[in-house]
Amino acid sequence: MTALTSPMGHRVRWTFTDGLTLVGRELGRLRQEPGELVAALIFPAIMVVLFGYVFGSAIQVPGGGDYREYLMPGLFSMVTFTAVMGVMMRVATDASRGVMDRFRSMPMARSAVPFGQTGADLLGGLLSLTIMVGAGLLVGWQPHRGLVPTAEAFLLLIVLRYALSWVGVYVGLVVKNDQVADQMVPLFLPFTMLSNSFVPTDGMPGWLRFLADWNPVSAITAASRELFGNPGVPSGDVAWPLAHPVAAVLLWSAALLAVFVPLSVRTYKRRGR
Repeated sequence: MTALTSPMGHRVRWTFTDGLTLVGRELGRLRQEPGELVAALIFPAIMVVLFGYVFGSAIQVPGGGDYREYLMPGLFSMVTFTAVMGVMMRVATDASRGVMDRFRSMPMARSAVPFGQTGADLLGGLLSLTIMVGAGLLVGWQPHRGLVPTAEAFLLLIVLRYALSWVGVYVGLVVKNDQVADQMVPLFLPFTMLSNSFVPTDGMPGWLRFLADWNPVSAITAASRELFGNPGVPSGDVAWPLAHPVAAVLLWSAALLAVFVPLSVRTYKRRGR
């Protein structure tokens, strides 16, 4: 009780309450901008058809196996990485329209705004991931290792998405312009392509394979394939993140949170001075 009634406890409860209010605000946007929800529903199906059926016939899975089962963990990773771009756009839009300045003039916890943005993205990400899972099941993908490893895989995807959303908050606060943020979106796409999400990295030049193997997208893809029991699990002499993908994802997530949570909160507070 003492901890809850202390000044620090009051500040935490204040931040949490205001953060939940802002999560509700972000989710309320879906009712006002249904096009964003429609895009979230259509995007997974397009990706499954495009990569699974158009490109799948030309790509050999290492060690054999169905390409669509190899592909789905990569698509889960791609959806996870969209947290950076989505949060960046929303934060930059609010900053350019003066919404951030309005928040600062209100009696609310300053750190609640970035926490609200990341919390709303996490809920939206769960919806996108659920839709992607449904699309995968329709084309023949399925987990093979049981309930616990499957739950662990999805938990890793959620943890990494939350960590990546803080990168989006920071970049959006620095950019402060929705048009500039929109032009930056294509710059993030190579992170998903330069990985083992869609093709094996074995055939890449040495320097490019090094970048791909140490990409956090490759780590979460490899971890998902391992936990789901899907084909394409790395073996032999591979980079450390691919040999220990679960540990790599946890380390990447911890590092991103340790760096970008304080950076984002500090940047938001300084913008109001």
